Amino acid sequence: MSKKLVAYFSASGVTKAAAERLAKAADADLFEIKPAVPYTHGDLDWTNKKSRSSIEMSNPNSRPEIAEKVLNMEDYDTVLIGFPIWWYVAPTIISTFLESYDFSGKTIVPFATSGGSGMGKTVEVLKPLCPAANWEKGKMLNRVSDRELEDWIKGF
Repeated sequence: MSKKLVAYFSASGVTKAAAERLAKAADADLFEIKPAVPYTHGDLDWTNKKSRSSIEMSNPNSRPEIAEKVLNMEDYDTVLIGFPIWWYVAPTIISTFLESYDFSGKTIVPFATSGGSGMGKTVEVLKPLCPAANWEKGKMLNRVSDRELEDWIKGF
């Protein structure tokens, strides 16, 4: 049986709740991807072009620093990575996370939450960061029932 990790970034708590449900259903360990400098409410104001999140998302090379690392990443075969959708893709802190480890041969399963959009081209944007990983199709976990969640995780 493979060892699973649910790693997630959550700005408002919505993705955290989804990650906690997923970790329980998948019998997986849980790791929160926390920025070294926490986001304030003003940082997350997507209507302000000068807010931190707007500046980060407008620069594809942005790599916000992460506060902590997974110390035993080599122990995991499957890593489920969760995040809110920002500007139709994953926040750039997810790029930082993916580039921080060797995912060669591991299975990566993205999941997301969003106020209205789908996954968009998120997986296509993230895949080149870990080309030696086995990528599974991503899934939106907004309003997913426990049964749907359990059926989805049976696939990996």
